[in-house]
Amino acid sequence: MLEHLPYILSQFIVPMNLVLLIVGTFVGIIFGAIPGLSGTMAVMLFMPLTYTMDSGAAIIFLLALWIGGCSGAFIGSVLLGIPGSASAVSTCWDGHPMAKKGQAGKALAIGMTASFMGTFFSALVAGLLAEVVADFAFAMGPWEYTALCLVAMTMVLAISKGNMFKGLASTCIGLMLASVGYSPIDAEPRFVFGNMYLMSGLGMIVVLTGIFAVSHIVVTFGKGFDPTPEVSREGLKGFGLGPKDILEELPNIIRSFLIGLGIGFLPGMGSGLSNLVAYSSAKNASKHPEEYGHGAAGGIWAPEVANNASIGGAMIPMAALGIPGDSTTALLIGALTIHGLEMGPMVFANSGNVVYLMFFTVMVVALVVLIMQSFGKRWFPYILKVPSHYMYPALLIICLASAYVDSGSLYKCGMMMVFCAVGILMEFGGLPASPLILSFILGPIMEKNMLRAFQYSGTWTSFFTRPVSGVLMVIAIICVFSPVLKALLGKLKKTPADKA
Repeated sequence: MLEHLPYILSQFIVPMNLVLLIVGTFVGIIFGAIPGLSGTMAVMLFMPLTYTMDSGAAIIFLLALWIGGCSGAFIGSVLLGIPGSASAVSTCWDGHPMAKKGQAGKALAIGMTASFMGTFFSALVAGLLAEVVADFAFAMGPWEYTALCLVAMTMVLAISKGNMFKGLASTCIGLMLASVGYSPIDAEPRFVFGNMYLMSGLGMIVVLTGIFAVSHIVVTFGKGFDPTPEVSREGLKGFGLGPKDILEELPNIIRSFLIGLGIGFLPGMGSGLSNLVAYSSAKNASKHPEEYGHGAAGGIWAPEVANNASIGGAMIPMAALGIPGDSTTALLIGALTIHGLEMGPMVFANSGNVVYLMFFTVMVVALVVLIMQSFGKRWFPYILKVPSHYMYPALLIICLASAYVDSGSLYKCGMMMVFCAVGILMEFGGLPASPLILSFILGPIMEKNMLRAFQYSGTWTSFFTRPVSGVLMVIAIICVFSPVLKALLGKLKKTPADKA
């Protein structure tokens, strides 16, 4: 690790890289704070701008956007009672009641400090463990990688909101879109219909921006904008937090950190789940659970530490296995591939300096976010008052520019609008976007390894006869049939009671 330090420091003494870090962090905080936007959307929109940068500058800028977005999501939760993203849902339950009591400054201070702790220390742990995991991954063959990709996609299905079959439909759409273009083994064109623009496949920016971003903008405009609630600026002066406040919540902080790190490591889970689990655990472990939901400090510490600890957890499988821990790391894998960096076990041998730059950048950005938020706390209410009817058209222009920069073709801009229509249909059909994103990114990896496995063994049973891939395949099957298993267990539990 220490041998890469000169390269890392050389990247941070470049003035342009420092500018990108500061600008990316600031933009990320804004995207995280405004409900409806997120750090993931910021990464998606600005990714094409990094194609002409060197790999170091691109990593610094994209990670600054991501970390800024994750750390800024609690601002809307505290001041408006509306989460900036899914990672800050449970922060609303105590953050906003605390703000209504006139303790907005303290609630924001807890959110800032918890975000810093979760991000900084999880990146440190990721830097220490990622290469160990990569060494283990060297023993994995195409069977294990196929099964691991399948587990990543099915785990997202297991936590899909509403009907799980809608999550399955979204996953199938993503796999279908990923199969457009040439086959990875025999180079046979598929679903191209004689169109030269489809020969190289569907671009990640075109598909994901159209389905995830443009459709969201159009649907939001169609539904109309609700008036922004008034935000009180009372109690925003000073930092509002002392060492005693941290020490009182230390067990809660450690428990939430471990929950976030563990859930972040599981493919496809991420901060959307970790903040809910950590909040529930904190409430159950509290001596005064009745205070939760009415402005308890622990109700802010737990979700904010956990959702930011998921960042480091998600970076471990991303770097060591090439498997995204969440939708944002899926985008980052795609962006790094464009710069010639293929994530996986060999990345430490081929580009170890770049990987450790990622971990170091996350820690630096976490510190920059804390400083920015500490000095800019009193101006947070103004961020939340940005007129939506000005902001969303600007975002639409950025989306179109991103599609053009990505491909250099107006045809791809038109294609993005087609996928916008697909996204709108998914929105009204209740199909979640996360399974599609993960399956679209993981589809080619899974297909390539699956075909290699069949070439080596010639039979599908080899996926179950190898110990590691067999266990992973069983986990994937359990995830798919989890609703049926839950229903059966529920009937079994009711049966003895009925007999009694």
